[in-house]
Amino acid sequence: MLSQIAEKTERIIVGLMSGTSVDGIDAALVSVGSDVRLLAFENIPFPDHVRSQIFTLFDPAKATIDRVGYMHVLLGELYARAALSVIAKAGMRPDEVDIIGCHGQTIWHAPEWQDQDGIPVHYTVQIGDGAVIAERTGIVTVSDFRSADLAAGGNGAPVVPFTEYAMYRKEKETVLLQNIGGIGNITILPAHAKQEEVYAFDTGPGNMIIDAVVSSLTEGRKSYDVGGEMAKAGNVNETLLAELQEDPYYAHPLPKTTGREHFGTQYTERILKRARELGMTDNDIVATVTDLTAWSIQDAYVRFVLPNTAAAQLIVGGGGSYNLTLMELLRKRFASYGVRVITQEDLGMSSDAKEAVAFAVLADCCIREMPNTIAKVTGARRATVMGKISIPSGKGDLA
Repeated sequence: MLSQIAEKTERIIVGLMSGTSVDGIDAALVSVGSDVRLLAFENIPFPDHVRSQIFTLFDPAKATIDRVGYMHVLLGELYARAALSVIAKAGMRPDEVDIIGCHGQTIWHAPEWQDQDGIPVHYTVQIGDGAVIAERTGIVTVSDFRSADLAAGGNGAPVVPFTEYAMYRKEKETVLLQNIGGIGNITILPAHAKQEEVYAFDTGPGNMIIDAVVSSLTEGRKSYDVGGEMAKAGNVNETLLAELQEDPYYAHPLPKTTGREHFGTQYTERILKRARELGMTDNDIVATVTDLTAWSIQDAYVRFVLPNTAAAQLIVGGGGSYNLTLMELLRKRFASYGVRVITQEDLGMSSDAKEAVAFAVLADCCIREMPNTIAKVTGARRATVMGKISIPSGKGDLA
């Protein structure tokens, strides 16, 4: 079965992604051959009670084995339904699809080495059972991508630069790709770059702190700042912003990655406490943490990119690209460097679909036994073939 798929000149693949914002499942149906074409896309929101349970798992004290095990399988069921839904949206049948690539839901990412038991280890945990997805859909499923990179000494992130290199590299122009999901991450593709010249890293918080602050301030009535309206109505508090800029992550050398473990609930609680001490309004708080995200991206460019290469364009994707206030702050901050800030939509592409498409491409490489990481980006000893393969026993329970 796998060799037959690998030998095809065109493979039809579903990419599935749910990120640190936990807003839902991005499902992309993709044709991969001489090029990559998006055939269909949809976002399927998580039910509120499922989203709440996922957030519970971000707290190690509450992430008991029974809760993790239950959600691992439940997410498998939801991912399977999302895959079948986007296939149907494209007017296709499950038996016409070759592969599903599912990133899963990260509940803990610990790339720092630990050796308290005498053997250095580091690890990551993404849940969403690939075997369940394969059985329900009848489609070969690739999941748990990041573990292979960690086993080779890498950080397990970022992994999307591998696909960005293939899809966005230019011969005469340095390309910057900034994703703003829960965490922000940037990929630098120097002009005429070879793969080993690509570098990428997490810039810091993307939407994560903004979303958490808005949810807290509105007592859950809002889960994010729609269009950046709250931030637009507020003023940045320079004292709080300066204090937040002192976080050691920003100056940490490359390669580096971060997540909810650093910029999650406790971090947000400290921000809110300090903001109240400063007498800030709700809108001022949202404005300040929104500008923090914009500043962190600018700081990453100045600190880690500009000394090596200048760029003319920053292409922004992810949910943060729909925050109009954040985008305006980015444009103002980058204008002094001669960098034009645009979105994936400006290129006729989709900010929402970008990462789901990436995991379709990564799954394709796995099935074809091709390395699908850039070792320099993740810090691994060598490039690996990421992904664990689940083969269905039949045509699918739901197909």
